[in-house]
Amino acid sequence: MLSHPSDKNKGVARVGHPDSVAIHKGRINNILKFSHLRGSMNLFRSTLLAVATVLIATPLTHALGSEDAIKQQLKIYRSIPAAQRPAIFLRLAADIHTLPAGPDKVELADDLVNEVTEGDNGLKTLQAAGDTLNSALAESPIAAEGGTPPEPYISLAKIARYMHVTATLDDPLFAKALQTLAEEDAAVERADFTLNDLHGNTVTLSKLRGKVVVVNFWATWCPPCRLEMPDLDAIYTRLQPRGLVVLAITADDATKVKAFLAKNGYRLPVLLDPGKTVSKRFYVDGIPKTFVFNPEGKLAGVAIDQTGERQFLALLAAAGLRP
Repeated sequence: MLSHPSDKNKGVARVGHPDSVAIHKGRINNILKFSHLRGSMNLFRSTLLAVATVLIATPLTHALGSEDAIKQQLKIYRSIPAAQRPAIFLRLAADIHTLPAGPDKVELADDLVNEVTEGDNGLKTLQAAGDTLNSALAESPIAAEGGTPPEPYISLAKIARYMHVTATLDDPLFAKALQTLAEEDAAVERADFTLNDLHGNTVTLSKLRGKVVVVNFWATWCPPCRLEMPDLDAIYTRLQPRGLVVLAITADDATKVKAFLAKNGYRLPVLLDPGKTVSKRFYVDGIPKTFVFNPEGKLAGVAIDQTGERQFLALLAAAGLRP
């Protein structure tokens, strides 16, 4: 079991107290009632509600210890400040671990793994989520349909292959999931494409040999994509003089993409893939997803979700480009 930090709860209702949620709501309502910051009330209200989310969400899991409470926190985690998410995820991993074995536990563990990969939550958090799914699948294996490993096996295989998580599951379906990812990566390494940029110029991947190339799949409507874009653009701006190439590929309409880039001041090259032909060739089943190729054209690393600056730099280092 993982320990549950208690220092942050000093001065608030005790975890597990039946009136804790009501107390937190009451405090927020009182602050809103007597506030005179009318000119900035919307911002003030949003800030307070974000604080309330953290205060309320943490007691719920440990007071109730129920599947519903865990599901609720997994739904609202994006409203919690990024710096506080690892602690929340660690608590959820511990709570899921204590649930009775069964398909519901596997589903919750799978959901946790899929959420914890968004952003830079740290290896400790990723490992805790992976251990939880590993244990849940060991307790309750899932039968394959048509020979394809069910999604939880794929999820565990992804964080084991791409995010340095140790998984010890002794199951042929997990082994097959790992093999499938290895085969897909080999196909991606052989793949080539030619796409148009926003100015109508063509770009061919194979003609970029000799450079470190980042191929990033994204969309303007995708929240994690929008969150990682500033880091990706900053790294491109910083390392482009040293030969770094970034190709941000999207199926969005060109007009929408141009407006998005102009609004945010992003300068990285964008390629248009309207039929998602290249996306399918790269086995992109969710965005954002990033592939990094070394100067020899070998696949040096893959990021399966929103990626932060530290993670991007680690991928580039694996390709031979260090800041």
